[in-house]
Amino acid sequence: MEYRKFEKLGVSPSLLGFGCMRFPLNPDGSICEEEAEKMVDTAIQAGVTYIDTAYPYHNGDSEPFLGRILKKYSRQDYFLATKLPIWNVKTQDDAKRLFDEQLKRLDTEYVDFYLLHCLDKEKWQAVLDLDLIPYFEELKRQGKIRFFGFSFHDDYEVFEKIATYRKWDFCQIQYNYVDTDIQAGDKGYALTEKLGIPLVIMEPVKGGSLSFLPDDLAASLKAERPDSSISSWALRWVADKPNVKVVLSGMSTMEQVEDNLHTFSDFEPLTEKEAALIAKTAESIKKRTKNGCTGCAYCMPCPFGIDIPKNFRIWNDLAKYGNKEKAKQAFFRDLSTAARADQCKKCGKCETVCPQGISIRKNLAEAAEDLNKLK
Repeated sequence: MEYRKFEKLGVSPSLLGFGCMRFPLNPDGSICEEEAEKMVDTAIQAGVTYIDTAYPYHNGDSEPFLGRILKKYSRQDYFLATKLPIWNVKTQDDAKRLFDEQLKRLDTEYVDFYLLHCLDKEKWQAVLDLDLIPYFEELKRQGKIRFFGFSFHDDYEVFEKIATYRKWDFCQIQYNYVDTDIQAGDKGYALTEKLGIPLVIMEPVKGGSLSFLPDDLAASLKAERPDSSISSWALRWVADKPNVKVVLSGMSTMEQVEDNLHTFSDFEPLTEKEAALIAKTAESIKKRTKNGCTGCAYCMPCPFGIDIPKNFRIWNDLAKYGNKEKAKQAFFRDLSTAARADQCKKCGKCETVCPQGISIRKNLAEAAEDLNKLK
């Protein structure tokens, strides 16, 4: 397993981090705990030491699940990361209550990497207005938090304000070979290098979108590395950056775990030829994709029952791959009538929480128009 040193922090977690947002599910939507535990165990036994979760993941079940299954391991043998749900914090007492609750849910006395979750302009202002940072600095002094940082979803200008506000131990950004000019992007990466802020990366395969490419694009990657998965190219691209210390992967199947372990157990930096091939692939994808939905589901639940991420996934897949029959089946058979894009009431609630800043109402109307043509 490849490990990267956080020089200023004096720790070296695994380069591959286990993101605990996309565990396998039972038919009722709950975590399939038996399979998920096997996946986490397999990763840890192969050398993965960075485990990332958050208060809302799996409707609040991710933290307590990890609290149960990680008890078999020595607490010093892994790094635990979780996040404060800023949107639930209206007072300092709320922050204190939530943090104490997280310690109980995780069944731990401390958190290694603690983040202010999903910061954007409004949430950052709330952090300042409520004067939350001194409280978490005190938790560091008490040893309840080892390292303090933030995760981010907004434009670069906001990122710069937050990153330069104080000396952060680390931060977490969305970064992949397609999303180089949105959110923090390349400019944000360069800023963290300049400021000496180590990076944890989320969405390296863009919510799975970079795991399944059109046949022509996949063929060119396979021709270069026949034994490597399409996902591995995206993971290697971001891991090739020296200031990237952890690459998170929200694994949903044992196959994904094993594939990622193969990529990081004997990590190979990109060659110049491979880097050029990825750049060409990214250019082609950008020309085909309808919008940048990652399937994070922050927009859910919709008050009117529309499955926003699934509609966008079907729409984007149709644009990228051109498989009309598959899109038709997914839209008209797999989605209930109430969950389809054409049922949008344009209330706009979804747009207030979308980390990608997508014009959801406009895009749902466009998706409905394109997909209804498949009847």
